[in-house]
Amino acid sequence: MPAFYFPQLRIIDVAQNDLVGFLPNNYFKILKGMRDVAPADKVKFEYIGDFEFYHEDSVKIVMKGSMVKLERILKIFTTIVFSSNQIHGPIPEELGELNSLLLLNLSHKSLNGQIPSSLRKSVELESLDLSSNNLEGKILEQLTYLTFLSILNLSHNELVGHIPEGKQFSTFSNDSYIGNSGLCGFPLTKNCHEEEEPEAPPKFYEEDDSATLFEWKFAL
Repeated sequence: MPAFYFPQLRIIDVAQNDLVGFLPNNYFKILKGMRDVAPADKVKFEYIGDFEFYHEDSVKIVMKGSMVKLERILKIFTTIVFSSNQIHGPIPEELGELNSLLLLNLSHKSLNGQIPSSLRKSVELESLDLSSNNLEGKILEQLTYLTFLSILNLSHNELVGHIPEGKQFSTFSNDSYIGNSGLCGFPLTKNCHEEEEPEAPPKFYEEDDSATLFEWKFAL
């Protein structure tokens, strides 16, 4: 059933299925439950008579390749997990408009193109996993705006260039970037500013000065 039937969805987890095709960018546009979540909406209350109760439930989601069971769900826990399917194509720019999204897992597919710059708007994002795809280009400096980001996995792609520095990016280890031979900079050992050794100048045969002088005297 199309996602626009459920605009207030907060958790979408369809990991490890046989879904094919492109990510549905039109669906992401109408997920109002993942945009501009007000503080008052963070916890769902139930009223029974004159008493007020927290709503509690449990759900299982895939985080960092492992199944995790959350015993208590807050409405603020907005999640999209499409990992381990047969989805290909670019990452939709519309995902960046979901500025209340906390967890985004698009790993283990055949996504290509570049990391969309719109993800800089997902300022609440705490976990981003785009590993094991065919993403190319540079890691955008704008991703350093995601100051709540505590989990980052961009491994096994075709990313190149300098890894952004500062803020949350200073906390990530090599594991976040392995399998991208074109990347350089901290925390990798490959230095982006490493200059190539200058080539040795070509060697020319130099005649012996004394022999040359003798030949000129002989000619005179």
